[in-house]
Amino acid sequence: MKKLFALSILMLALVFTTDASAQKFGGLDKSPMDVATYPSSYKVSDKAVRVTYSRPQLKGRSVSELAPAGEVWRTGANEAVEITFYKDAKIGGTDIKAGTYSLFTIPGESEWTVIFNNNLNQWGAYSYSKKADVARVKASASTDSESLDAFSIAFKEVDGGTHLVMGWGTTRVSLPIMM
Repeated sequence: MKKLFALSILMLALVFTTDASAQKFGGLDKSPMDVATYPSSYKVSDKAVRVTYSRPQLKGRSVSELAPAGEVWRTGANEAVEITFYKDAKIGGTDIKAGTYSLFTIPGESEWTVIFNNNLNQWGAYSYSKKADVARVKASASTDSESLDAFSIAFKEVDGGTHLVMGWGTTRVSLPIMM
């Protein structure tokens, strides 16, 4: 009986003194990852496009501070945005084959350049290479009365396709995509 009691005490001591079951988890990301799809309805499983991106927030800063005009921008936060076309598409007169691409932008006043790039798994735009560009197309930029603190991407259905719409602050950028 003494051996059983001693063994029980030893087992309890081991359980309370080891980190075997203590997994450390990080807190919430300050720029959470999000996904936008077209068609947007959860009832449609046959998607044509999916965008995976992180959502930086202005927090009192300006869009031009965080995404300077004339410079390649990662189009979000953290990793470069990835856009997957499940079907061939036509964007700005350019044919884009089904596949996954990094998506970068170059902000401008009345239009932004949207870049589809073959290099995946990039952090930000630090290793961006123009040599890997598949296409560069123009997207119209405008302003809206509503200000968005968190960078957002959504799809707006139109005849013959969709518009990928990016919004941040009062800036809105619309890229027509024909499917």
